[in-house]
Amino acid sequence: MATLIKSNPRLSAAMERTGQWVFSQDIPTDVIVEVKRANFSLHKFMLVAKSNLIRKLILETKEADLTRLDLSDIPGGIETFEKAAKFCYGVNFEITVHNVVALRCAAEYLQMTDKYCDNNLAGRTEDFLSQVALTSLSGTLVVLKSCEGLLPLAEDLNIVQRCVEIASAKACVEANFPSRSPPNWWTEELTILDIKFFEKIMKSMKSRGAKGLTLASAIITYTERSLRDLVRDHSGNGIKSSDSEESDTKTRQRKLLESIVALLPSETTAFPVNFLCCLLRTAIYLKADNSCKNELEKRISLILEHVTVDDLLVMSFTYDGERLFDLESVRRIISGFVEKEKNVAIFNAGDLREVCSIPMQRVAKTVDSYLGEIATYLELSISKFNGIASLVPKAARKVDDDLYRAVDIYLKAHPNLDEIEREKVCSVLDPLKLSHDARVHASQNKRLPVQIVLHAVYFDQLKLRSGGDDHIVPDALATRNQLQADVSLVKENEALRTELLKMKMYITDIQKTQGSSSSSSKGLVRKPTFFSSMSKTLGKFNPFKHGSKDTLNLDDGGVDITKPRRRRFSIS
Repeated sequence: MATLIKSNPRLSAAMERTGQWVFSQDIPTDVIVEVKRANFSLHKFMLVAKSNLIRKLILETKEADLTRLDLSDIPGGIETFEKAAKFCYGVNFEITVHNVVALRCAAEYLQMTDKYCDNNLAGRTEDFLSQVALTSLSGTLVVLKSCEGLLPLAEDLNIVQRCVEIASAKACVEANFPSRSPPNWWTEELTILDIKFFEKIMKSMKSRGAKGLTLASAIITYTERSLRDLVRDHSGNGIKSSDSEESDTKTRQRKLLESIVALLPSETTAFPVNFLCCLLRTAIYLKADNSCKNELEKRISLILEHVTVDDLLVMSFTYDGERLFDLESVRRIISGFVEKEKNVAIFNAGDLREVCSIPMQRVAKTVDSYLGEIATYLELSISKFNGIASLVPKAARKVDDDLYRAVDIYLKAHPNLDEIEREKVCSVLDPLKLSHDARVHASQNKRLPVQIVLHAVYFDQLKLRSGGDDHIVPDALATRNQLQADVSLVKENEALRTELLKMKMYITDIQKTQGSSSSSSKGLVRKPTFFSSMSKTLGKFNPFKHGSKDTLNLDDGGVDITKPRRRRFSIS
């Protein structure tokens, strides 16, 4: 009887069954076959009749009587050898889609081929593969799945390639002509495979002319099944985003994600944009390779007009929703889309500064709403806030109400900003493009710097005086220059008012000082100085003291000549 490790009930059950059919031969065993931790007591003549390997080992041994064989390297391990030994003894057992590959590999290892013995184990397994296992998609995928632990022998026997070709052909047929409901049932079947085998099937389907949407359907299902917690679950339950330690699970998930991204077909509309955003958020969390993240960013930027605010938020926050990721990915996505629109405008002989496309206007509205959502987070700096807002061309915003809302939320969430910092935040706004309601709100908003308030009030008064339409701004450049000049003038007036107030206070202090000094010196007679007496003496000799006198033409009449007569100076 074979000796086994008692702590393993699986091995004990296998050996108990083996002992039953071995001792039923009523012939003493003469060889012990070691397979890892199990010892099988068997008969040489039964094994040699089917296995050329065992025959060689017995014939080529230098021992007089070989009683022990070590076959621990047999593919499939203990259970597979048990079935191979049963086959040698003629005991019936069931060949299934789960064990057929292991039996085929074991037959190759034991050299139990038809070349050595007719209708041997290798032939039996090959017949089962071709006639049963590989006739359906589900059976083929199960067989392919069982090859994962039997490499590279399963590849050398061409089992893997056969399964890949048959599975890809049947999947293409099911994609075009579904045989059952739901139509994409075959994508669920593919999820049992390892990523290497899944990749082989995707490439084989592509070579057969499968459409991008067909491949995308399979990739989405496979990703959501293999990375369920990261891609499907947006709540972040069970995921600690603050855990920076590198674990084996995280490493495996990162390699899996990078392999999936490498499989994405080139069609830009093959994948929903929210799926791509989830993949990018996962890539950021897993710290995937830059090439992986760049590929996802490029794909999202190409279809950014279909992105919603929720999609942008998905790839901006950690899984617990408490902290912001590095927003450089969002910046690169928006920048890539704007660059693409500029190239389209140039190709169409247009000017992006004058007229923006409908997708660009849609993206501008989405970006402004997105800024309003992230503005409440304290870790969002002014430079990052303004950087994202400035990526969108000003011409893409017909009105700046959404952007004004985002700016107001940012100022409210960051109350400790000084005047200069608040002006920097508001520098992305154009007060001339605010609606009437927004201008009224801005004129009463104490969080805004004075410059923006003056712009809003001045422009509102200008519209009232002109009586023009609120959405039509004639000569906007001149109006904006006038507003800037008025703001500068107001600042100068404020500075002058401050200086005058200081001067007034200074004069008041001087007057107070002089008043106190004059009261103390009352009753004292000032002595004449040298200069004062000299000026009085010289004044007596002034010839013009009593007016101009012409002594050449004096009449005897009593004409008053002390005051000269006014003359008209003329050519005559």
